[in-house]
Amino acid sequence: MYVFVKERVESRSFIPEEKIFELLEKTKNPDPKRVREIIQKSLNKNRLDPEETATLLNVEDPDLLEEIFEAARTLKERIYGNRIVLFAPLYIGNDCINDCVYCGFRVSNRVVERKTLTEEQLKEEVRALVSQGHKRLIVVYGEHPKYSPEFIARTIDIVYNTKYGNGEIRRVNVNAAPQTIEGYKIIKSVGIGTFQIFQETYHRETYLKLHPRGPKSNYNWRLYGLDRAMMAGIDDVGIGALFGLYDWKFEVMGLLYHTIHLEERFGVGPHTISFPRIKPAINTPYSQKPEHAVSDEDFKKLVAIIRLSVPYTGMILTAREPAKLRDEVIKLGVSQIDAGSRIGIGAYSHREDDEDRKRQFTLEDPRPLDQVMRSLLKEGFVPSFCTACYRAGRTGEHFMEFAIPGFVKNFCTPNALFTLQEYLCDYATEETRRIGEEVIEKELQKMNPKIRERVKEGLERIKRGERDVRF
Repeated sequence: MYVFVKERVESRSFIPEEKIFELLEKTKNPDPKRVREIIQKSLNKNRLDPEETATLLNVEDPDLLEEIFEAARTLKERIYGNRIVLFAPLYIGNDCINDCVYCGFRVSNRVVERKTLTEEQLKEEVRALVSQGHKRLIVVYGEHPKYSPEFIARTIDIVYNTKYGNGEIRRVNVNAAPQTIEGYKIIKSVGIGTFQIFQETYHRETYLKLHPRGPKSNYNWRLYGLDRAMMAGIDDVGIGALFGLYDWKFEVMGLLYHTIHLEERFGVGPHTISFPRIKPAINTPYSQKPEHAVSDEDFKKLVAIIRLSVPYTGMILTAREPAKLRDEVIKLGVSQIDAGSRIGIGAYSHREDDEDRKRQFTLEDPRPLDQVMRSLLKEGFVPSFCTACYRAGRTGEHFMEFAIPGFVKNFCTPNALFTLQEYLCDYATEETRRIGEEVIEKELQKMNPKIRERVKEGLERIKRGERDVRF
């Protein structure tokens, strides 16, 4: 028997369901003046409170909605500049003892092909990813006794130590089952980035219905999973909800209350928020027609409102969404995306492993990394693989240094340009290289002369063959 409750499980939820419903009802038909006051508060880089977020969620007027979208675009630019951080998901194994009704990896799904990468297969996958130009990964595991903290730590260590050509993986984030405090400490010891747990749905009744068996059926054990991570010293954590399982407005409120809980208990909120929509999975009827499917228009709205609600938190948009929609939504406050993604076990090194029976769900943006890079560059974004803040200790509460005027311009943009230059030298196609060099030159012209000269010197070092230059 797999014993997953090794510590006291909190008996009280910090998600006040009745209060959420009350706020969503009370703020219907919001006064435009009140909406604009809330938008201004966010533009002043202040996190919104639940009543304010509920008010924005109830905006239906097209002109007011456009003001929300414009504010989200403005806020993203003020805090993050025009950088977009890129990463790739790497699925290590899909064995699972949970029975989540919407998931292709659920234990009762006899159609899915089970596989866990061997150490050599894992190295093959990393080499394939590095050969594309990736430097940031999120490793993903099913929930199973074989994926112990020791196993997770060992696989991450292999990722970090697998070099290929001029490249390497410099940051590994983790999407895995909730751990005990001791388990988190073992995983932390190998130098992870963000530990990510999605609550899936914050609505308890729906949660219990959709997670009937397995460790994941314990709502509170999962809800407090990131508390234990913080107690273990992991100060970068990521939250998320799977949109389509319950009412999307409720889930946005749940994400906000989770943020507030972490801020109040640990002094810092989540490093990232994710907002994936449920996608079809093989032999999984629930995923084909989710009960609370979110339209594209509501999806854009919820992304913009999350950005306004939590100005300093990173926002992750995944390749679950089609390319055209991603190109639109990125502008509404997104700071991270995946690209060139494959989610079959072993699919980066063996394309045939990316078929339906080996995947958790369906991706809708299959573009290779270079094509996504080129698309971002054409839109004036600076694609970044930067890991400098993490390795310089700017994590957790130090993430709030983004609030310091000039931080983005003085640190983040130079480091983003360095990693972009590495990509252009080592991996880019000729067209992407040409557009990328033009973007770098434009960014240099925006800098003050002293910083510009230091950045130009670093770019020349990269062109001469040096790697991992940091500002």
